[in-house]
Amino acid sequence: MEKHIAPYGSWKSPITSDLIVQGTVGLRQIACSGEHVYWIEGRPLEGGRSVLVRRSADGTVADVTPAPFNARTRVHEYGGGEYLVHGETLYFSHFADQRLYRQQFGQAPEPITPASAMRFADAVMDPHRNRIVCVREDHSVSDQEAVNTIVAIDLANENEGQVLVSGCNFYAFPRLSPKGTKLAWICWNHPNMPWDGTELRVADINPDGSLGESQLVAGGVTESIFQPEWSPDGTLHFISDRSGWWNHYAWREETVTSLCPLDAEFGEPMWVFGMSTYGFVSADECVCTWKAVTGHLGTLNLKTGELKEINLPFTSFSDVRVLGRSVVCLAGSPTVMAAIIRVNLDSGEYEVLRRSSDLEVDPAFIAVPEAIEYPTENGLTAYAFLYLPKNNDFTALEGEKPPLLVKSHGGPTGATTTVLRLAIQYWTSRGFAVLDVDYGGSTGYGRAYRERLREQWGVVDVDDCANGARYLVEKGLVDRNRLTIDGGSAGGYTTLATLTFRDVFKAGASHYGVSDIEALVHDTHKFESRYGDFLIGPYPERRDVYLARSPIHHTDGLNCPVIFFQGLEDKVVPPNQAEMMVAALRAKGVPVAYVPFEGEQHGFRKAENVKRALDGEFYFYSQVFGFTPAETIESVEIENL
Repeated sequence: MEKHIAPYGSWKSPITSDLIVQGTVGLRQIACSGEHVYWIEGRPLEGGRSVLVRRSADGTVADVTPAPFNARTRVHEYGGGEYLVHGETLYFSHFADQRLYRQQFGQAPEPITPASAMRFADAVMDPHRNRIVCVREDHSVSDQEAVNTIVAIDLANENEGQVLVSGCNFYAFPRLSPKGTKLAWICWNHPNMPWDGTELRVADINPDGSLGESQLVAGGVTESIFQPEWSPDGTLHFISDRSGWWNHYAWREETVTSLCPLDAEFGEPMWVFGMSTYGFVSADECVCTWKAVTGHLGTLNLKTGELKEINLPFTSFSDVRVLGRSVVCLAGSPTVMAAIIRVNLDSGEYEVLRRSSDLEVDPAFIAVPEAIEYPTENGLTAYAFLYLPKNNDFTALEGEKPPLLVKSHGGPTGATTTVLRLAIQYWTSRGFAVLDVDYGGSTGYGRAYRERLREQWGVVDVDDCANGARYLVEKGLVDRNRLTIDGGSAGGYTTLATLTFRDVFKAGASHYGVSDIEALVHDTHKFESRYGDFLIGPYPERRDVYLARSPIHHTDGLNCPVIFFQGLEDKVVPPNQAEMMVAALRAKGVPVAYVPFEGEQHGFRKAENVKRALDGEFYFYSQVFGFTPAETIESVEIENL
């Protein structure tokens, strides 16, 4: 069939916002018990409800948590580790009241903690004492910072838990030894985040269930420990970045041993609880994932250190769980959306247990990313993934170059992914090029690359995004007059800072982004309340830098159109962060649009809001650049255009 000739941005695409929200669920938090596999599904069509799902040994898939139960915890606000499976019994946090509930499969949930200001996460079963050990976050004193501890919850009666470990600002990964005689955990204090520096500690469990004096195994203020786990023979394993890369280590006979030194990342930034990048097949073997530009899955011999990759058609792996001689994990690739797969470790064959979407999109409309490197400030190199426009039905006007959308990921300590995301293909199939940037500070490239952002937030990330766009312009790949940028959360800050402090982009979109870094110091949650010490510098000593890098104080430099999307119940980046910028741009006469969402927190979960944010941004750019979308999409109100 002959292709239609039409300007970039006006191509008709089968990848619509309706298609995206109706056909896609979020998958996370895999667990295995017996031959059953469990996971959480985030369902936009159910108001973003997180549903616990079970796949039985016979392949039957069924919801576990009935409506209106929402399996989601608010510890650290980002949550994770919201449920535990023990045999046929499940324990989970319900989002509405943050109580822990117990549920026998097929029966109604019942609370095991009282109604209170307590939140719970990252639980493990202590079968020797009929209790759960987990992280607890106490919000009972409203005018003070929440208190985090590790507690034991007696399953014989409803209670808030007995405190086992306290004194640090944060805790994660409480893990019991196989015989139930020792407890390991990681902890850290302000101003560190878990990827900056944590301690791994171990203590004996006393006959009465309390803990003896703890012992420091590894870690400190400049060493990040991730995912401690006990092997079947009682050896404590963990991941540390002491070499500059998150690698595997074991603690045997009071000695820490490196198992597989490699310039690759076997760990990840702990934004949520319950993360897992490895699991034990036996005392001598584990299955693990690692990242070296893209993701890999393989087995590690714990005695010899031999690493063997499993040949699979995926480039991203996470949430690793071992089930007999197989591994269950989340996987995806540039042409395959995230799915839960089960891999036979003997044959290397895999089966898909659950896809995030059953949509079948013609590959002729799918843009496959290219990993690129490009020069940035101070003679350094930055990394990104480039998607060029692709639509089997359309081709561009002769000599025309496509508009560019630069994407700045959140975190900022985080990374983008190459897994197929229809929210990116939405743009490329309409004629946009997309540059997904892993700016300095991103994970997956070693600690030194992560450290580039130390006290340089609003500089390094901004330069890397701006230089990525310039690089593509110089290569003749995109239109210099139609450069756009967007991002969510910290990526929203990078977007606003780039638009304010660099004269490169012609328009942008901030999704729940930060505009006033100083205000964030006073008005955010505990987990990130001192994040700025690393990103900017200690406050109030470096208040001048906070002011200098906050877009809200420099709106005289922001002269291009911007659209803002904001959840009105966001506790991480409160709505006033967007509303201050909107008011400032409105007063200046700069084209601006503001789309608030009732009932949404940090990130949008409801189908209608996901759809409106995607279509609203596209509509905004179409009005700014004067191209006509091929389909009718809902408009947003744009002032001063």
